[in-house]
Amino acid sequence: MKMAEKNSHSSGSISRKSLIFLFMVSTVVFIFSWFFVLRSTGPPQLIDYTSFPSSKYLATIDNGNPQSRNQNDVQPSMRDPLETTSDSSESTLITSDSTDGNVVSCDYNKVALKVFMYDLHPEFHFGLLDWKPEGGKVWPDIQTKIPDYPGGLNLQHSIEYWLTLDLLSSNFPNRNGACSAVRVFNSSEADVVFVPFFSSLSYNRYSKSKSPHKKSVNYLLQDKLVKFLTEQEEWKRSGGRDHVIMAHHPNSMLEARMKLWPAMFILSDFGRYPPNIANVEKDVIAPYKHVIRTFVDDSSRFDDRPTLLYFQGAIYRKDGGFVRQELFYLLKDEKDVHFSFGSVQKDGVHSATRGMHASKFCLNIAGDTPSSNRLFDAIASHCVPVIISDEIELPYEDVLDYSEFCIFVRTSDAIKEKFLINLIRNISKDEWTRMWNKLKEIEGLYEFQYPSKENDAVQMIWQAVSRKVPAIRLKLHKSWRFSLTGTKRPSAFVPWSKSKHLFRELRV
Repeated sequence: MKMAEKNSHSSGSISRKSLIFLFMVSTVVFIFSWFFVLRSTGPPQLIDYTSFPSSKYLATIDNGNPQSRNQNDVQPSMRDPLETTSDSSESTLITSDSTDGNVVSCDYNKVALKVFMYDLHPEFHFGLLDWKPEGGKVWPDIQTKIPDYPGGLNLQHSIEYWLTLDLLSSNFPNRNGACSAVRVFNSSEADVVFVPFFSSLSYNRYSKSKSPHKKSVNYLLQDKLVKFLTEQEEWKRSGGRDHVIMAHHPNSMLEARMKLWPAMFILSDFGRYPPNIANVEKDVIAPYKHVIRTFVDDSSRFDDRPTLLYFQGAIYRKDGGFVRQELFYLLKDEKDVHFSFGSVQKDGVHSATRGMHASKFCLNIAGDTPSSNRLFDAIASHCVPVIISDEIELPYEDVLDYSEFCIFVRTSDAIKEKFLINLIRNISKDEWTRMWNKLKEIEGLYEFQYPSKENDAVQMIWQAVSRKVPAIRLKLHKSWRFSLTGTKRPSAFVPWSKSKHLFRELRV
């Protein structure tokens, strides 16, 4: 009997211990299961893509010129993005040299943009500068001699010249200059496709027809360009969205712009474009090249500049430029204000240089279009710009705060009697000095030069183009959603090096 009770007590004790153990196990499992559930619904865990290798871009060069590629031979790179290489720490973009097979290395982390450039016939670019190709060459040997660009007002819209020179030199061995963009020779490896048509020069030099011809050279070149581009596989696979076309002069590309509108235009402003053709979402605003002399070693102070407010230029303008005439009558009798007619003729540039270098504030007023070269002349003079142009778009404004070195005045306020002059007179010496120092700090962002330097105008424009690439890629990917497998996917391949770079940017 006692033995039975003892056994019963033991079995009851074991049962309770088993239940407690099972309860503890189930509780632990329950807690862990909820932990994994909550973790799976939390923020995504980022992968360190920096451990993956970057790709190599190889280019074939012949006699100092990129080998013209057959459009039908362009094949997309289908390298496995997870494929390892013998050197997983590789961090340079490699292209072959144009003469002896040497390589030029650009720091991968500093290369913002991979650019494929069409080998257009010289009549579209350096041929417009009277360069004569020899032996079937497409490009001049710029290591030996660079074709000169015409001076005067032609220079203010010369971005096409500087950008093309920078791309051509990006494959030189031992390149010492800045490296925001590098030319690649397989279009499927490029972020954008560059169209080297000197459209502003074409307009300035060849927009008038000559008897017996009814159409101008400028018109015929645009017609040829449209036909060429729309026949290319690069254009067809993107609808032109990833193409970069320079049209900095407001009247350049007049015949072609409506047909090439999906492309990214590089412009001075949107004044003569309908918003469905050009807009700030898809296009890039680039600075003019200033025509007056840069104020080197400027040690002038507030009291060293006798003129309070300066303007010299065309006073009677059409469209939005009516405000110039209004301001002339409001300001012409004010002391220490210079407001007069002027042009680049005779001593015009030298006169403007002297005047702006001696002035505290320089007016930038809307003319036939919202922008003018006067803003960039003022920056080069360290003369604080006063911008009166309600529709103006400014270069790099997504990364640069112009209010730190410019005064903005609405047109409706500027034409009120005494409003503008009182506003300017009430700006303190300390405030002007702060803006003057800022102008000296940022003036290099607007300098066009060859070779290009770090963060000059050429590099800043390439960087602005690169900031448009994610939006272009998004539109392309959406447009391919319902395409049949194999019809567009091969051409739509995004090289892993670009995806990796994009992930790095997103993580930052």
